[in-house]
Amino acid sequence: MDASAGNEMIAIPPGPVTLSDRRTQRSWSVELAPYQLAAFPVTQALYEQITGQRPSTAQGDELPVEGVSWWDAVRFCNALSQRDGCAPAYDLQADGEGIEWDASADGYRLPTEAEWEHACRAGTTGPHYGPLDEIAWYRVNSHERIHDVGGKRPNPWGLHDMLGNVWDWCWDVYDAEVYDTYRVLRGGGWFDEHWSCRASARRRSHPSFQVDDVGFRIARSIAR
Repeated sequence: MDASAGNEMIAIPPGPVTLSDRRTQRSWSVELAPYQLAAFPVTQALYEQITGQRPSTAQGDELPVEGVSWWDAVRFCNALSQRDGCAPAYDLQADGEGIEWDASADGYRLPTEAEWEHACRAGTTGPHYGPLDEIAWYRVNSHERIHDVGGKRPNPWGLHDMLGNVWDWCWDVYDAEVYDTYRVLRGGGWFDEHWSCRASARRRSHPSFQVDDVGFRIARSIAR
């Protein structure tokens, strides 16, 4: 893959998705409109092009960017939107803590977790969209290190590394009543066991935390 083309977008069809949380034993359904999702996690090369920064622990143009907070990810989305002449999706407040999502904007953004799971499953119903060793870098086969994006088989809709390699930040708050501003992470990472690399697995982290197995991929709304 050409790392400079790391924002290649895939058209995701509309449809329903049912999410669940093992901790609370709660399930809920979401009906999704069509949208776009990046074929790959944001690479270090693309992140540096847009921000001028290389925050990751391991270095390589085609490695997923990691060590980026949720706030870093939303600022990147706005900066990429401005570069590409799109309306930024996020209105960042002057205090640096507030944010509003303009759902009508055509710019880049983080996927919701419902969008993430719908795209990850790509019409499949099991915990993975294929044999895990063929589709994901995780603890069993990663040699405890991160890998270039696109090295494993994509899912049926052409999305790579939806499971394993790095966790993806999502837009959603995980559970405001219990965890306050913590945001949702999806997908599992290079150091995780197989049970964390499932389409339904949910994790959380504070939006300011920067972790060496957490990155992100970008989404875009489709005008209707």
